[in-house]
Amino acid sequence: MKFILSLLLLLMLLAGCSQLQQLTAYNVTEAELEQMLRQQVPELTRRATVAGIPLSMKVEQMLVDIGPNNSDVVRLDTTASAALSLFGLSYPANMQLKIEAVPYYDGAAKAIYLRSVKLLNSSIEAAGYRGNLAPVTNEMLQLINGYLSNHPVYTLDMTNPTLTLISAVPLNMAVQDGQLSFSPIKR
Repeated sequence: MKFILSLLLLLMLLAGCSQLQQLTAYNVTEAELEQMLRQQVPELTRRATVAGIPLSMKVEQMLVDIGPNNSDVVRLDTTASAALSLFGLSYPANMQLKIEAVPYYDGAAKAIYLRSVKLLNSSIEAAGYRGNLAPVTNEMLQLINGYLSNHPVYTLDMTNPTLTLISAVPLNMAVQDGQLSFSPIKR
C-alpha cells in the first residue's frame, strides 16, 4: 500500500512539474502592446508649450516594433494631429514621431514602462511648412518622457490565473524579436 501511495504521489509531483514548466513563460506580442496603447490613446491628448508656442496634441495612431534588428528596445511610430496657437490664431498640424525606448518591468506594479526615450525621426506639416522638429526635439522628448515615466505601456492581467501564478515569483523580462518574454528568475 505504501508503494502505491508513493508511486501516486510521485506521479502527481511529475504531472505538477510538467504543468508548471508550461507556465514558466509568458509573452507580450507587438499586437497586444499596440492594443493596450490604443486604449490609452484618448489619454494622450495633451496641452503643452513647445518652444514657447502653445500646442494641443492628439495621438492618432501608434505602431509598435519590439526588438527590431535583434535590439533590446521598443520602437513606437506615432502619428499625431496638433493645433498650434500663435498670435490668437490656431494652425492645424500633422506630426510624425518615431521614438525608441528601453522597456522596463516593474514587479511591484506588474507593469511595463518605457525608459531612455530617444527620438529617431520627426516631421511636421503645418500651414504649408513641411520639415522636421529638430529645433524643439528636447522639449518633445521631455513631453514624451513625462508621459511614459508615469504611465505603463502594458499592465499584466492579474485576473489571468497563469499570470497570477507566474508573477508570484520574481520575473525576468527579455526583449525578443516581436515580443517581450517573461520567465521566473532562476536562482
